[in-house]
Amino acid sequence: MTATRTPETGTGADRFPPGGGGRPGTREELTRLGRGLRRRAGRAHRRTRRTLRELGARAARTWRSSLQVRIGAITMLLAGTVVVIVSLVLFSQIKDQLLDVKRQAAIDQVQAGVVYAQSEVAGIATGDAASVRATLARTVNQLLDRGGAAGDFDVVMVYRPSGGAEIPATNRRPLTAALPQELRAAVDAGNQASKYDMVPGDAGDPRPSLVVGAPVTGDAQGPDRIELYYVFPLQQEQESLGLIRTTVLISGVALTLLVVGIGVLVTRLVVDPVRQAAGTAQRLAEGQLEERMAVRGEDDLARLATSFNAMADSLQRQITQLEGLSQLQQRFTSDVSHELRTPLTTVQMAAEVLHEAREDFPAHVARSAELLRAELDRFEALLTDLLEISRYDAGAAVLDSAPADMGALVGRVVDGMSALAERHACELVVTRPDESVLAEVDVRRVERILRNLVGNAIEHGSGRPVEITLAANRSAAAVTVRDHGVGLSPGEAQHVFDRFWRADPSRVRTVGGSGLGLSISLEDARLHGGWLQVWGQPGAGAQFRLTLPLVAGTDLTSSPLPLRPVKLRRPGVLR
Repeated sequence: MTATRTPETGTGADRFPPGGGGRPGTREELTRLGRGLRRRAGRAHRRTRRTLRELGARAARTWRSSLQVRIGAITMLLAGTVVVIVSLVLFSQIKDQLLDVKRQAAIDQVQAGVVYAQSEVAGIATGDAASVRATLARTVNQLLDRGGAAGDFDVVMVYRPSGGAEIPATNRRPLTAALPQELRAAVDAGNQASKYDMVPGDAGDPRPSLVVGAPVTGDAQGPDRIELYYVFPLQQEQESLGLIRTTVLISGVALTLLVVGIGVLVTRLVVDPVRQAAGTAQRLAEGQLEERMAVRGEDDLARLATSFNAMADSLQRQITQLEGLSQLQQRFTSDVSHELRTPLTTVQMAAEVLHEAREDFPAHVARSAELLRAELDRFEALLTDLLEISRYDAGAAVLDSAPADMGALVGRVVDGMSALAERHACELVVTRPDESVLAEVDVRRVERILRNLVGNAIEHGSGRPVEITLAANRSAAAVTVRDHGVGLSPGEAQHVFDRFWRADPSRVRTVGGSGLGLSISLEDARLHGGWLQVWGQPGAGAQFRLTLPLVAGTDLTSSPLPLRPVKLRRPGVLR
């Protein structure tokens, strides 16, 4: 029959690609499989590292935050170290004493065996090898039957003629070849010697043993010598040492845990009142002025609780007094501000009449009319600020939010402050994005914040440019006002928002104002849920940053603009 090839099946060359075996795509599949395995292994490795990092960070946090954990760990470390050292010393002494007792009993038994063997081999026929073997074997058996205080043992006797091969006799065949050569050399020199060594047991496995040897007859110069060796297995001593080691280990662990438990218990007795004091102090700081610590006993902790409660009582009285004084001051400020409105309005009306008729007055009277009107306007602004700050103190300030274009708002503020900037020869440089920045804000309050910031920058800018920058991200809008004047020190920057505070009291104010502008601006920013922050450096100017959420009521997490300027001007150089 003739084989026929069909187009569907093809030849072997058609089915397999040149230079490789297997189906088409096998290499690609293996490559993809390898890549997938490597990716999964990489992900598993990253997860393991992340888990280890989290566990390490959690352990570090626990170590830093828990005094009880630190004391327990340190106590365990110290107690464990002491227990390990004491256990090692104790076990070493027990081992040495046990082996010394075994060795002394073995030496005594060997000496008695040597005396007995000497009596048995006194008439040995040295020329007859068969007689020598019989005598040595009989003596070995009799020594085994005599026993001794050292426990189980094996006996080896070796007859060493001056010429010819030595004749051994033993109750177990492997013992002769297993005798230590150092020991045999010492006995051959006519000395009694002992050595700890591994000697084969009944099953041929090496076991720790004490080998003691001594010469029976002859000396190093004699023609014929007979040597006697005792092999004492140390299996029983090894089991005893193992039991002692286990007992010492268990006792050490139990003692360590007991010491740690006592340390943790004692620490807890001390730490728990401290934790209670910390919790009480925290609640006091949160405004719960009635919180007090429980006093138990008459020890140091009880005295601590008593002193803490006395301190809390004093703080409560002082805070209550300060709150009363603050409320009285707020009420006084609010009442005075309201009461001054009516006479101020009357005086303003009279001043307006005088100001309009100033052309009919002499020059000095006309000048007085102008000064009167200016100071009354300033006095009205002061009253307005006092009323506004009293609203914040009383918690009566209300936010009227509405969507507003921050770019247009900044433009209005800059236009309104341009005349003041011209009088101070100061250039206002505005940077804002091309697209609109819409935010839900109280336009009146935000304009007041920006007017205060720009006016403050113009006054302290020493005639150098003032830079106003607007930027936004997905959740917030920010405006920075940067001047290049005398700047602020770190201590001054902490007080710049305090009421009626001035960096340099001796310097004459040129813009005017009540001294409450920045304080009110800070309250306006807080009312929006925003930030008003300041950066300053002596000789490098200052920068204020206002950050507001785009949607009213949302929390801020970051600002679109940095608080510290990216590029600082060198002293004496304008940008």
